[in-house]
Amino acid sequence: MSGLATIFRRELAALFFAPLAWVLLCIGLAYNGVWMLFFLRHTGGMVNQSLSMSLGGWLPFWMLTLALPPLLTMRMISEESRTGMLEYLLTAPVGDAAGVVGKALAATAFLAVLLLSVPIFGVACAALGAAPDWGQLFTGYLGAVLTAALFVSIGILASALSGTPLVAAFLALVLNLAVLFLPLGAGTLRGFAPTTVDWLTKRVDVMYTLRSSFLTGALDTQHVVFFVAWIAALLFAATRVVEARRWWA
Repeated sequence: MSGLATIFRRELAALFFAPLAWVLLCIGLAYNGVWMLFFLRHTGGMVNQSLSMSLGGWLPFWMLTLALPPLLTMRMISEESRTGMLEYLLTAPVGDAAGVVGKALAATAFLAVLLLSVPIFGVACAALGAAPDWGQLFTGYLGAVLTAALFVSIGILASALSGTPLVAAFLALVLNLAVLFLPLGAGTLRGFAPTTVDWLTKRVDVMYTLRSSFLTGALDTQHVVFFVAWIAALLFAATRVVEARRWWA
């Protein structure tokens, strides 16, 4: 994919030079810190459980990953389309796939920096004499980053489909909510075809995949493939939409 590194550097620099990104980063870091202290108090100082709850074991993580990716990705394609910069990008010697993947990697890297606060909390606990299970912390962080990458991919697709950033953010949020909560609602259909419903649910249930493997410290390749396959499918769809814009212009 020609130009991938160039697009990645360009988008990452744009994120870190944008005031909104720094505001989101500061809010996210403070948010993680407050909830980490709450989890430590709630669990009676159980470090491993508190870190797992911060990486997807409880609702605050999901609220953060639902809200931030749409805000980070809403301008990446839709704003360029509105201002005419997308046409310049499409005619530049950069592949469409490289442009889409580079933007997704930049937003994911930004969220990975934000989520890095949780392993830092683990280091701080170790310095205070309560070392966490480092293997479980590593797999939990990896799973959290893959989850963020999945929601970023949804945001990129929504941005490609939309003509304005606000519409892109709203569409991405709706899609994120659907991806997260539709598997929970599928339980009502279990009585009709329990085996089929369970099989389908496990192949789209992000929350189950993160909690059943990564947060337990067990790195199951099947669950890694789950995230990689969905991310690849979403970015492939976004690339097709961007390619179609050549004919719209």
